[in-house]
This record gives sequence, C-alpha cells and structure tokens, in this order.
Amino acid sequence: TNYPLSLNVDDLGDSLRLSVTVPHRVGAQRLCAYVQQTLVAMLDALEGQPDLPVQHLSVLGAEERQRSLVDFNATAIHHDLQQTLHGLFEAQAVRTPQAIALRAGRSQLSYRQLNEQANCLAHHLIDLGVRPDQRVAICVERGLSMVIGLLAILKAGGAYVPLDPSYPRERLQYMVKDSTPVALLVQAGTRDLLDDEHALRIDLDSVTWDAQRDENPRVPGLTAEHLAYVIYTSGSTGTPKGVMVEHRNVSNLVQWSSLLCPPASGTVMLQKTPISFDASVWEIFWPLSSGIALVLARPDGQRDPAYLAQVIQERQVSIVQFVPALLQQFLDLPQSSACSSLTDVVCGGGELTVDMAAQLRKRLPGARLHNVYGPTETTVDCSVWTLRPDEAVPDSALPIGRPISNTRLYVLDTHDQPVPQGVIGQLHIGGAGVTRGYLNLPKTDAERFIDSPFVAGDRLYRSGDLVRQRADGNLEFLG
Repeated sequence: TNYPLSLNVDDLGDSLRLSVTVPHRVGAQRLCAYVQQTLVAMLDALEGQPDLPVQHLSVLGAEERQRSLVDFNATAIHHDLQQTLHGLFEAQAVRTPQAIALRAGRSQLSYRQLNEQANCLAHHLIDLGVRPDQRVAICVERGLSMVIGLLAILKAGGAYVPLDPSYPRERLQYMVKDSTPVALLVQAGTRDLLDDEHALRIDLDSVTWDAQRDENPRVPGLTAEHLAYVIYTSGSTGTPKGVMVEHRNVSNLVQWSSLLCPPASGTVMLQKTPISFDASVWEIFWPLSSGIALVLARPDGQRDPAYLAQVIQERQVSIVQFVPALLQQFLDLPQSSACSSLTDVVCGGGELTVDMAAQLRKRLPGARLHNVYGPTETTVDCSVWTLRPDEAVPDSALPIGRPISNTRLYVLDTHDQPVPQGVIGQLHIGGAGVTRGYLNLPKTDAERFIDSPFVAGDRLYRSGDLVRQRADGNLEFLG
C-alpha cells in the first residue's frame, strides 16, 4: 500500500533472475532488501519445511528482528512492583509529613493529615467487611473527600470503582450492577443517583468514623497482585467494559513517572481529570507518591480553560495534563502565556498536532511537552515522546514515541508476525502495565489478551490501533 512495485522473474534454466522496480526513492533500498529476504526465506522453507504456512515466514532478517523485538524493548529497570499503591503514599507521608499534599479551594491537607483521615475511613471499611479484591464504588464530586475515599478503599484492601456523577443514571446503574460492589461511597449531591440496595452506603458528608484508629491498616494477605481499581471503558465500541487493574500495574506507572518528570522541591500538579477516566490515576497517585503538592480543580473545572489558566497562575502549577482538544483551547487563550510556572505539559487521549506543539513552544518556551499513549487495558500510558525546550518542533506528524519502563511494544501483522520498519501493523503491548483483564467478560478477555510469542510468561494486549515505526525508532499512531 505504501510502495507499488513490479516484480519480474526470469527463468534462466538453472537459476532465477529477480528484477524489482520501486517508483519511490525513499525506502526503496530497504524495501528491495525485504523482498529479497522474503523470497530467500520462502525458498529455504520449500526445501527444509515444505508444510510451513506462508504466513509464518519472517520478512525480517536476524539483525532487524533483534532490533525490532529485543533492542527496541530493552526497557527493564528496577521498580519495586511488590509495593501497593497506598504503600507508596504511606512511605511518602513518613518522609514529608508536614508538606502540603492536597489543596481544594481554600482547604488543604498535609501528608500526615491526609494519611490519618484516610486511615480512619479505611478502618471503618474493614470493620464493615471490605476485603482484598472486593469492589467498592465511589460516586463523589472532586474534592478532599474524593481523595480520602480513594485512599481509604485501597488501604482497606478493596478495589475502587469510580462513578462519574455527570454520567446518565442508566450508565451508572449498569456499572454498579456489573461490578457488584460491597459498598458505595456517596455524598449529598450523589445520594440519589444510585439505587443499589445490596451494597452498604457510606456518606462522606456525614463522618461517623473519625474516632477510628488513625494508624496505617495492616490487611492480612494483601499484595501488589490484588486489584487497585476497576475502571470502565467509554463504551464507544460497544458496551462499557470493566478493566481490572492491579497495584503492581499502577506501581510501575508511578515509579516511571518520576523518571519522566523528576519531582523537585515546590513541584505542584493540577488534578482535573474526572476519576472515571484512567488519566486521573496518574494525576492523583503519582504526585501523592512523590511528595508533590496536588491542587484539585473545582468540580467541572476541567471544562473551562480560562479557569484552569487562572488556577495554574495562582497556585504556580508545575505539571498539567491535557487531552488535545482542551490543550488547543488553553493555548488559544492569551493568558496561557502567563502560565510560566509550567515545566511539563502532558498530552494524551487523542492526536497531538504539530501546530499545537508549535503554539505551546511559542506560549511556553520553557516547558517540556510529553505526548503519551496508552489504552486503559495497559494502565494509562505505555509509550511517550518528549519535546524538550532546546529541540525543534518536527515538521511531520508527532510520534507516540517509545515504550515506558518495563514495557514492550510490538508492531505485528494479522498473523502476529513482526512487520518491517515503516510498514503498518497492529500495536501489541506487553510488560508490567498489562492488566488482569476484563471483569465478567472471559470471551473478550481471551480475544484481546494473548500469550506472548516473544517473551515466555508475558501477556500481550491487542490494542486494535494501527502504528508504524519510523526510521528514528519512534512509533507513529495511524488510527
């Protein structure tokens, strides 16, 4: 599809003469090499393995196969993947107990205060019978109680199921019915959105557990292989699916993030993504595991770019995450140039264009731009491409980059064979971020999560997304 070519075969009696004509100069030499490799592989197979299906032939030579499958995925780095998500936060609370952890409007909590309040609620949940891998739904507006509730569920050993109060009632009811939570965390504005009568209902606006113990709970048997959350996909391709994510999956993401954006004294992050989207996991738990002050946008504040620009300036926010459409709206504001405190702008969830990158460079010349990609099924992000202030904005489409720590990315054909560089294939994702799978959907689970043919014991997620690898090694997203 990329390089129309003609192949002529002349029978010379005891040999064949192959003539390949490629009308494009760029890549022609590499393409001819692939044609030669394929034909040689076919002739070798005819001689030695005549029953081998043609689709099992490898187009790649040994050198490129090594580069594509092994060298590109040399991402191994030591992260403590035995640590739970709340355990990472608890360790940070010991290191910086007096530092500000959360700000919401005029209210704030230190790391010690946040930890103790979450502990009290966690002990209450444990007393009510919450156990590891059980689901606890939470339907609240963004605020201090939201973060306290999320941490408390994890500390009790449960897996949180985020329910967005802005969702239609029918969608909320479906998610509750499908996830069968043992408890529901609500508040005044969300009490009447859920009808489930089988789960305990806990009102975060009517605190009755403040006399509980405020030390860290110790849940017997809880490990990093237990569930941290079950989050539902958008349902854009059918019925929403609950994705089961374990602590170890998120732990890898959190610890990688500190390599991408090393936290420093005074670092501030803005949390604005609704908790029903998995980008919120990164926005909440990475800062709280790294000593970063987390500023919570007001409920529905993510819809107002002018408000976000105001908060960034007032709170001297260092790191912010946007989807491309909101980033464009933010950059269109004259006041975005005044957000000079920003050191890192992260963009994901859609196509980041060259024009946006150029605008950001003009508005915020000192900020790094990170283009991240990742399906929910592989824990928020699995690849990243970074544009640093001293680098020129590319002329062509921006790539989604390379795999993050302990992650493997493969571009495969319809027979799960690696494709040559520059050829379109489906992205398959392996490594530490690959989640447990779908809740209550064993058939879909078996279709989308497969055993890796490249690394023993690894599982791959078939993303359904088309990509190709550029000459510089970066992956380009194609739809």
